[in-house]
Amino acid sequence: MTDAAPDGLAARLRAQLADRLAETGLLRSGVWRAAVMAVPREVFVPAFFRRSDGPQGTVWTPATPATETSGAWLEEVYADETLVTQLDGGVHPGDVDGPVSGDPTSSSTLPGLVVRMLEDLDPKDGARVLEIGTGTGYSTALMCHRLGSDHVTSIEYDPATAASARTAIATAGYSPRLIQSDGLQGDDDGAPYDHLIATCSVRTIPPAWLHQVKPGGTILTTVSGWLHGSGLARLSVGEDGTAFGTFLPGTVSFMIARPHAAPDLGDFSSLLRQPAEERPAHHGPEVFRDWVPLFLTQLAAPKAQGISTRLDGGPWLAHTIDVGSGSFATLVPGEDSGSGFRVRQGGPHRLWDDVEAAVDAWKAAGSPPQTAFTLTITPTEQRVRLNTPEGPSWTLPT
Repeated sequence: MTDAAPDGLAARLRAQLADRLAETGLLRSGVWRAAVMAVPREVFVPAFFRRSDGPQGTVWTPATPATETSGAWLEEVYADETLVTQLDGGVHPGDVDGPVSGDPTSSSTLPGLVVRMLEDLDPKDGARVLEIGTGTGYSTALMCHRLGSDHVTSIEYDPATAASARTAIATAGYSPRLIQSDGLQGDDDGAPYDHLIATCSVRTIPPAWLHQVKPGGTILTTVSGWLHGSGLARLSVGEDGTAFGTFLPGTVSFMIARPHAAPDLGDFSSLLRQPAEERPAHHGPEVFRDWVPLFLTQLAAPKAQGISTRLDGGPWLAHTIDVGSGSFATLVPGEDSGSGFRVRQGGPHRLWDDVEAAVDAWKAAGSPPQTAFTLTITPTEQRVRLNTPEGPSWTLPT
């Protein structure tokens, strides 16, 4: 910062943030309000990337304290917004001088979502919590303030992110148990825990988590995948690797855990040139834009990825590609279809048939919200079900 940030301003901004979160219903209890009032977010986000979109695509401009006045800097830090802190698995704001392209790989999640999830987790006094995905350490510090540092363990996969978080958490005055490791493996040494909360998304619930949380304990995580459909699930853990729960309201998504990330599509053009069947599509690309239909598309085609291409100024084509099985579905504009699209499908699986069956079943049930879906976990499978009479179900990928 170009001048020292006044402590009084930071405190006022924390109070304003707490007020805004309470007005929206995300902050619902005094204990978490006290945590928001106490934890200085600026310690955990000393620099970040600002996003801008233009003709050349998305670029990220580093925002560092050296370029900001203290008041403007703090106001941005205490906005209820996600602040991107890393691109492409290793590029940080201090590493570049100007706008760069890249994909976000670490961020400080918007405080409203952090607080909402902590309220949903609802740990009581004395509870021990395992956090998967330390990130900047802000959510870790909130839990330390609420529960005490000795009741919090947090795991971060990325070494540089883990090191930065460790420094920030100590600077803020907290001392939880911090581990740099694969969070999908959990923490067997510290188990059993009363609760587990993940600030990354997973394609399927890791078995280690189920065995490291006490029966009756809670797992709170987003279930997502390679098509980016997502849902926040709260699970009650049972005996012997079982759990059951529901999906909570809201459009909640996180970056996928790196070990669960999608494989490289490589050169898929030869796959798209294989023989294909074509028919009118009942549902077109709109399923990728609406929250619950995208969630259903993810369930119906759990090993597929989505990509759009355009040839010589022609129309955009939406491809759903399963490179593992060699199956694909391509949506192309077609006036003879009620959806305005035709679908070309090739390979051993008819991906779009499965997607349309899932969306049609949901519509036939009255298009219920995501809270109508449940997740049941046994030692042999993890199954999402539309909780209506004769509701369909889908198995999460292994």
